[in-house]
Amino acid sequence: MLKLSVVVPCHNVQEFAEETLRSLANNAGPKTEFILVDDCSTDATPEILAAWRDRLPRARVVRHEENRGIAQARNTGIDAADGSYLTFLDGDDWYSPGHLDRLVATAERLDCDFLRTDHVQSTGAKRVVRRAPAPVRDEVLHPRDTIAPPHMETMVDYPFVWAGIYRRELFDGGGMRFATDLRTAEDRLWTWRLHLRARSFAVSGQLGVFYRRGVTTSLTQIRDDRQLDFIPAHDALLADLAADPEGDRFLPKAVRTYCALIAFHLANIDRYHAPVARRLKRMAATALHGMPQDVLEQTLAGMDQRRSDALRRLHTTRKAA
Repeated sequence: MLKLSVVVPCHNVQEFAEETLRSLANNAGPKTEFILVDDCSTDATPEILAAWRDRLPRARVVRHEENRGIAQARNTGIDAADGSYLTFLDGDDWYSPGHLDRLVATAERLDCDFLRTDHVQSTGAKRVVRRAPAPVRDEVLHPRDTIAPPHMETMVDYPFVWAGIYRRELFDGGGMRFATDLRTAEDRLWTWRLHLRARSFAVSGQLGVFYRRGVTTSLTQIRDDRQLDFIPAHDALLADLAADPEGDRFLPKAVRTYCALIAFHLANIDRYHAPVARRLKRMAATALHGMPQDVLEQTLAGMDQRRSDALRRLHTTRKAA
């Protein structure tokens, strides 16, 4: 029986695919499969994947005939997976040798629904270790207990879905799919839903996944309205919490995170074209108006003056309109 399925969405990553696929080969084991999802690449990525498919043990290539986005690419991989555990790797990132075997061994030892790890952020030749903001390491916790407090960085602020491993049962029956209407921020919503729905998890200090930053084709680098999808992502989260019996427990954290993201995008509004900037202001004002107003007021009172003032001005403008 297969132990691990590795889902690798790829879209126009010809510059990095060889390094990514070589790292998979350095992690190939008898109980590991690789699902390479080509999201309708228009460069040499399909040819590179086809060449490596025959060199990697238990590798499959699934191609989208139209570009459907990273959320659907991951979902396609999930639906094709046969392993007892799943993990993800983006098509321009890579693993150190032996990382996956160590990851599975730690997940089995701790016997929890999912395991998160630290990772290495790579920007050119620079390497920086990013630590998961966990209260403890190598100890099984309830995922809901690491969502709060609002003013601190917590595990829901660590949306790197590839820095972890997840039991197959989490995905059974169509569960834990990525929201395909989101072009960005799908990982943030997915991470919140993971912590709300799973029953146990742990964090390990294991390093072995390398995250490539500064890639010009990365969705983190775009300047169009796809960046605004953090707004519908957090609206969906607030709707989830409204239907959750414990929703009030987590609203302060969700609202503060939402407000912090709005403030960040407003502070960097000059990087957007004028129509996108205007849309950002409209959508953000509507979002503030739609939040639970008592929680919003508490949030703004606890934020620094600069961000609080910017959000209050936007909120007042929406109310006046």
